Amino acid sequence: MNRGRRRPLTADERRLWAEVARSIKPLPGRTVPVAEPEPAVPVPPVPAPAPGRRLEPPRAQTRPALPPLAPLEPKTVRALSRGQVRAESVIDLHGMTQAQAHAALVGFLRRAQGSGHRLVLVVTGKGRPEDHLRPSDRGVLRRMVPHWLALPELRRIVIGWTEAGPRQGGAGALYVRLRRAGGGA
Repeated sequence: MNRGRRRPLTADERRLWAEVARSIKPLPGRTVPVAEPEPAVPVPPVPAPAPGRRLEPPRAQTRPALPPLAPLEPKTVRALSRGQVRAESVIDLHGMTQAQAHAALVGFLRRAQGSGHRLVLVVTGKGRPEDHLRPSDRGVLRRMVPHWLALPELRRIVIGWTEAGPRQGGAGALYVRLRRAGGGA
């Protein structure tokens, strides 16, 4: 490899590198490169409103950021495993299709949050033992519920979740921590 003269990076390459560099922790004494500001894009002139019509201001196109997910606190997990803390509400999804279970879960979580509950138990089941021939079908709800909990429609309700202890269903159940109604954590 020729270490002599290198061509300078283009503006797009510098922006891309700065984007990648933000995801790493720099070595001691080093700094993360900062991207150059985007060049200004000319904005087309706004047409004058027709006589008798009001011109409405443009609406912002940005969506509010979704609240982050977080695992349950270790203190809460220990209290759950010791039986010192219990779920305030429980839903059992056994025997439901994916569509039924998803609708039931969303409704349950909304009602629980509206009732002021902060910790609920979602029982998914572990799957049927006879499904061992087709492992991809075993425990469909067990696999799908964590994906559903991370969807945007539930991120405003769910703070995080963890697998339940053996007494509460083990791998076939999840403790789910809910946000306070009104958006607070």
